[in-house]
Parts: sequence; C-alpha cells; structure tokens
Amino acid sequence: MTLDDLWNTPAPSRGRFEPERLASLPGPARRYLRSAIAPRTPLAYAVRLRMHGQIKLRGWAPFEAEQVIHAERGMIWAATARLRGLPIRGSDRILDGEGSMRWRLLGLVPVLSAAGPDVTRAAAGRLQAEFVWLPSFFLRPDVSWTADDEAHATATLSVAGHRASVTLALDEAGRPVTVSLARWGNPEGGAFRAIPFGAIAEAHRTFGGYSIPSRLRVGWQFSGDRFESEGEFFRCTIDEAEYRA
Repeated sequence: MTLDDLWNTPAPSRGRFEPERLASLPGPARRYLRSAIAPRTPLAYAVRLRMHGQIKLRGWAPFEAEQVIHAERGMIWAATARLRGLPIRGSDRILDGEGSMRWRLLGLVPVLSAAGPDVTRAAAGRLQAEFVWLPSFFLRPDVSWTADDEAHATATLSVAGHRASVTLALDEAGRPVTVSLARWGNPEGGAFRAIPFGAIAEAHRTFGGYSIPSRLRVGWQFSGDRFESEGEFFRCTIDEAEYRA
C-alpha cells in the first residue's frame, strides 16, 4: 500500500467537534482537547504530514519525509535521509495490525528490512504517541482518560491489540510540551522490552482547525539522564498538515 492508497481510504464521518462532548473527561484532558481542536472543526480520520529534520544514523543525518496517519488503518512514514551525501530511502509502517520497516541505500541496496510481532508492537507504540498529530483520534469511545494532576493527562488506547498509556504534560494553554509512554523496542540491540520513550514539543502550529506539536525532539530513555546523550535519535519540524474528515 502506498501513501496515496492509505490517504484515499475512506472512513465513516464523525461529525464536528463540540466542546460539550468533553464534560465527562478529567480536567487536563478537556484542556488538551479544547486547545487541540477548534469548535465545529470536522473530526478527521486521517492526516497527511510533510516534515523535515535530522535522524541519528551513526551521526545526525538530514531527512525529508511524508506521513499518513489513518485512524482505522494505521500509518506509513516514507522518508529520504542522506548519510555522507548518499540517499537512504524507505518507510516505517503499521497497517491493519502488521508493522514493518524497509530501507535501501540509493533506492537499490538493502540496508534494513524487518517485520514480525516485535516490530509490530514497536510500531504500535510509535503510532500511539503520534496520534497527537491527529487529535480527533482521542475522542474515540475506546480511548480512556485519567489525570494524576492538573498538568498531566493520560490517554489509554489500543493499536494492533497492544494497549498503552500515553501521558501528555501540558502547558498553561493546554498544549502538550512532552508526550511519553513505555514503548516496546530494542534500541541497543538484544531482546525487545518496554523502555521509556517520548518527545519534547518545542513549538506548535495550527492546520485546518487542529493545533499540533510542530517541532519535536524524540527518543528512548525519556525523562532520564541518558535521553540527550544516548536516547534522542529524531528531530523533526512539521511543514504541512492536511486533514481528511
């Protein structure tokens, strides 16, 4: 399946955002959703993102990417990175409950190809965090919210049968300044396991009625001493976001 195929996959209309629907949610969850979605905005089932940034491949390498997140199907992230001037092209995806990664140097030489249960579970964790780019997902009836204090809202949701709790630390305006969860992975090799993972949101932008984190630093060992020195591996800026409802 291509990005265009996923983008063009229809889903049922869910109407428009009515803030009154949030009355039963904890206060921090209400603040987040009110800041993220303008009243009467059509509730999107998909977002198409264009981004650029740096990804850590031995050293930091520039990349450009396009991504589609679809509430019913999953996501595809297709990118081109440059390592010592040479293009590495490929995609990470989770579609209909199956995750995979495929990357090639110069579009020809295989660099990485991975699939299977661990890859799927890791991709599910990534998507669970990236739903902050599709805030309407958090209004689904199968998403539950809790709050430990007024500055943190936690959404519990399932992707591909894997349940996770995604915690948003909020600023005074209700915007997420960090996004974190225990994500399945093996960034240092060896056995897969649940590892603290997250993103720092350094800026926000509004696209089509949705306010989303637009400049982020992402990595493993989140909120620990090792995040900046070892865990951070991805920095991105969202250039465009188009929503489909």
